[in-house]
Amino acid sequence: MPLSAIANVFTGNPLDRASERRPDAAWMDAKLEAGDSLAVALWNGQPLVETKDGKVQLSYIPADMAQELSGGWERLLFMGLWKETAVFALDIEGGADPAEGPLQGLGRFQDLRSLAMALPGTEAAIAATAKGMFEWRRKHRHCANCGEPSAPQDGGWKRVCPACKAEHFPRTDPVSIMLATHNGRCLMGRQAIWPKGMFSALAGFLEPGESIEECCARELKEEAGLNAVSVRYHSTQPWPYPNSLMIGLIAEVDSDEATPDQTELEAVRWFTREEARKLLAGELEGLFCPPPLAIAHQLLKSWANEED
Repeated sequence: MPLSAIANVFTGNPLDRASERRPDAAWMDAKLEAGDSLAVALWNGQPLVETKDGKVQLSYIPADMAQELSGGWERLLFMGLWKETAVFALDIEGGADPAEGPLQGLGRFQDLRSLAMALPGTEAAIAATAKGMFEWRRKHRHCANCGEPSAPQDGGWKRVCPACKAEHFPRTDPVSIMLATHNGRCLMGRQAIWPKGMFSALAGFLEPGESIEECCARELKEEAGLNAVSVRYHSTQPWPYPNSLMIGLIAEVDSDEATPDQTELEAVRWFTREEARKLLAGELEGLFCPPPLAIAHQLLKSWANEED
């Protein structure tokens, strides 16, 4: 049963992560070599997929094949268990498409962002988990304590420095993303680098010593000059670009006198609920919002469908 009625894209990973099994290297090796174990493959962050009966799905390969192609645990990750079946992930880098080489005939590699709405939700979550983990690993191959190369342990979920014994764990960056509201209207902003006409919810990374609500209030003040008076939780979304957790909020503010800071935002605009519904439907000429893939879309949709 889902823990929340709101199911954002990249949530709902169905695997038992079996974290208690990760330190058992012998068990992990045995599962890698087991004939029924499977693996998902990612090439430069793109998952291997196939189309069956007109539907896109992950293309699983035998885990022993993934082990052979990996060259070791630096490019492997234990994802968890599907019932009794162990599932791993394989990280492949480089310019040569493996679908035209060792994985020929097993599927095609495709960008996860473009795939996310086509994949079953559970499989999008699996692919996002693997992508996020491999991105973290790629950027943390050296010990942050002494600078020496670190090595993967616990099925790829931990890195240990052989030199100073420091342990390093996956990093997730929390982000408050908020829809500001006042007197039946909501505020959205746009950055100069975005496509013309695109507006989205405001957002910012949490800082040390800051609560989610305090981050929300600070970002609203910094980016739009608004004072938050109340904040309510909506939902969260793992966002593997590269390793964020988007924390969706609805924030009531004390006025509609919003001013973009011209650093983060070049413009802001208030929308009524009717305008928000038209924006979601693509019916406001020259304007659009993020697609359903993004939690910003879901925040706007949730608010737009509330009753005044």
